[in-house]
Amino acid sequence: MRKIILLLVLIGPAGFAGAQETKTELTSPASDYDSRPNSDSVPDVYAVGGQFERVVVIRLKYKTDLLAGLEKAVKDNNIQNAVLLAGTGSVMSCHYHVVSNTGFPTRNIFVKDRADPADLVSLNGYVIKGRVHAHATFTSADKAFGGHLEPGTTVFTFAIITVGVLSDELDLSRVDDKNYR
Repeated sequence: MRKIILLLVLIGPAGFAGAQETKTELTSPASDYDSRPNSDSVPDVYAVGGQFERVVVIRLKYKTDLLAGLEKAVKDNNIQNAVLLAGTGSVMSCHYHVVSNTGFPTRNIFVKDRADPADLVSLNGYVIKGRVHAHATFTSADKAFGGHLEPGTTVFTFAIITVGVLSDELDLSRVDDKNYR
């Protein structure tokens, strides 16, 4: 019996090692823009006006990759420009990144959690020229967490995302361009 208990104590943590959260920090490649100061020709604040042409509600089922499913729905519904208004549901794994410094070049910490379920309590962002830029907030019993959504976030029960579709002619190309400064 002692041998079995000792074996479980030694092997037990190894069995859970694959299910733990991993964090990887990556530095973006340096560019010429990184050393440039802000330009006086770029406004401190600017706004782009428009109206929703339609609202699309997207539902993703069990075991669907949240980002890939959202990207597929954007393509299938011919959405070029949009605001990601809301998201709710649950996930069985998360993958996201957050910024980890305040200077250029930027560094990001990529967080993967392949084992812990969580509620999706918010999803927001934009579709810009058909490209999805989404951020998500998740919660567990102990904390809220999240950031820029990455592939590998897997839907558990379901996920619902509400999208406000804007005109294709609207120019959103600079709204998430870190070099436009």
